[in-house]
Amino acid sequence: MLDIGYALSPRFPDPPQTDYRRADVRALRYDLFCGDVYLADTEEDRELATAWGWVPVLDFAWALCDIVERLDRDPLGSRSAQPQYAELDFTESTDRLLFERRFGWVEIEAEWRPVGEKPLSFAHSELRREARDFLHDLVADLVDLHEDLADNPAVWTLQSRFPRLP
Repeated sequence: MLDIGYALSPRFPDPPQTDYRRADVRALRYDLFCGDVYLADTEEDRELATAWGWVPVLDFAWALCDIVERLDRDPLGSRSAQPQYAELDFTESTDRLLFERRFGWVEIEAEWRPVGEKPLSFAHSELRREARDFLHDLVADLVDLHEDLADNPAVWTLQSRFPRLP
């Protein structure tokens, strides 16, 4: 089972004068809500986690949802033997998460992990559902911290673009 989580960093707090209601997409994606993220396989007790403290957490959730959709471009979907690739790069680092989908399964590798370490593997449908749940749960948490964020049109658009799945 896949678990996606985060922790906000006390070392990189958001500027106190931030107007969350009017923050633009760039600020939401790259300048605010820094911390660390992880993807965990709870059945195998393995995870891919950052430990840098500066990862823009909302951007990670947003990018992960984008990647899951990019991995689903093959018209054959889960029947496709043709691999689909995507990567998530961390802007302040050369490290990346690498995604490969084949036959409905997605393998996820982190470049900062030791060579030869087995990638995490999840059903594409599970990754899609969990990524969207993570995005919505994260936004709810951030709105609890900063109420004005609930009135930001970019956040509305993001949530409507990636609705929760049943």
